Amino acid sequence: MKHYCIYIDGEWVDTADRFEIVNPATEEVVATAARGTREHADRAVAAALRAHREGGWRQTPPEERAAVMTRMVELLNERMEELVELHVAENGVTVRQAMAFHVGFSISHLQHFADLARTYAFEEPGPLLGYPTAATGVVRREPIGVVAGIVPWNFPLLLAVWKLGPALAAGNCVVIKPDEKTPVTLLELARAADDAGLPRGVLNIVTGDGEEVGARLAAHPDVRKIAFTGSTAVGREIARQAADNVKRVTLELGGKGPNVVLPDADVDTAVDAALFAFCLYQGQACESGTRLLLPDSLHDEFVEKLVARAAAIRVGDPTDFDADMGPIISAEQKQRIEEYLEIGVKEGATIAFQGVTPDGPGHWVAPTIFTGVTNTMRIAREEIFGPVLCVIRYSTVDEAVEIANDTEYGLSAGVWGEDIDAALEVANRIESGTVWVNDWHMVNARYPFGGYKQSGIGRELGPRALDEYTEEKFVHIDLSRSRDRRVYDLVVPRVDESK
Repeated sequence: MKHYCIYIDGEWVDTADRFEIVNPATEEVVATAARGTREHADRAVAAALRAHREGGWRQTPPEERAAVMTRMVELLNERMEELVELHVAENGVTVRQAMAFHVGFSISHLQHFADLARTYAFEEPGPLLGYPTAATGVVRREPIGVVAGIVPWNFPLLLAVWKLGPALAAGNCVVIKPDEKTPVTLLELARAADDAGLPRGVLNIVTGDGEEVGARLAAHPDVRKIAFTGSTAVGREIARQAADNVKRVTLELGGKGPNVVLPDADVDTAVDAALFAFCLYQGQACESGTRLLLPDSLHDEFVEKLVARAAAIRVGDPTDFDADMGPIISAEQKQRIEEYLEIGVKEGATIAFQGVTPDGPGHWVAPTIFTGVTNTMRIAREEIFGPVLCVIRYSTVDEAVEIANDTEYGLSAGVWGEDIDAALEVANRIESGTVWVNDWHMVNARYPFGGYKQSGIGRELGPRALDEYTEEKFVHIDLSRSRDRRVYDLVVPRVDESK
């Protein structure tokens, strides 16, 4: 059984206390990892701060930083199959999804940030000024310093790349805390960074409990920026802790994505998309489409086809290439989802479909479709984080928009319709950081991702992703070259040289 150590200052650090990494499909221990403490968090921050102050990485030309990151990409690509196997074992994603999204996107998105380092405007000249004096200026984007990232268990490698990618591209030094259930692939990335020649202290990874290691990073006075993906409740606490030294904060939090089907939608395509929206990675994604809004004119036909298509989804061994869905991450999360299923029935919703799960070990929850849901029910308002869909009827498009926006979340949404102009009009009225028209889950590194309202602060990805990891500096350059052409007389009397 493989054991993983903490990565601090270019060295692998072990601890006596360890985590067990459990395969959610078999409930077998597949690896162990060192259990870091507050002291390890402090050591990692100290290493990152030293590396930042020494300036080796931040003073490295962006093109050379990009070359190191591209070498990391090459090394990860060489180990693609191994990384997929490790990731399937640690977090239960199916092998098809791991190849396409969890690992595949991670590698391609890291390359995106390497490319961005080459093209990003780290320095731009400003306009010439004639008043009150002749001057010009330069606007610089400089690294913040020590950046801390806290990532969840559902997409640990990908969401870590969304943080360390722009941080490294901008010249920062980074400390990442993975979730204790899924640290393996991120620690393998640290190995690739080491082999690619990333300087000591620039990247540090500390495994540990969120209440100890994560809280310390959020509150640490030497951390100048924190990037967090996880629940809204934890995000609020991180924001409070970060406020003590006015850290820069990026928060990507929960969601309750409305999927609005307009009366002219292509039903067959929208049915498959609705299943894709809430079943990808067993619904354990913050931007899942968990509220399906159907017009009265399509409701019955749509639900009938939805149930028939859902029956074809196969829940099973995630290493089997034919499996469509794998297990839930843990027994605790499975219990939480099952409690919501009970809540939905008690609230008066109807289970129109519930799939079949394998016998034997594993944390299995079948895809479940509720009909007769109103937007006031808890199952429609609270993030379940499992393969549970709430079908809500509407009569008019205005009502659909009102229902879609009647939530404290605003991370993702979808609109389905053949009339693209009409669909875009609805998309523009929905309060959400991402709105897909006739699609779902299409997160692209070239476009920003983040939430409205309690779904977060700031944006990841996109052409301006490095803005979140840089400080903006204005350098004023006087061009007058004469005391006579300055405004110092407002305060300082002139010297009469004739006397």
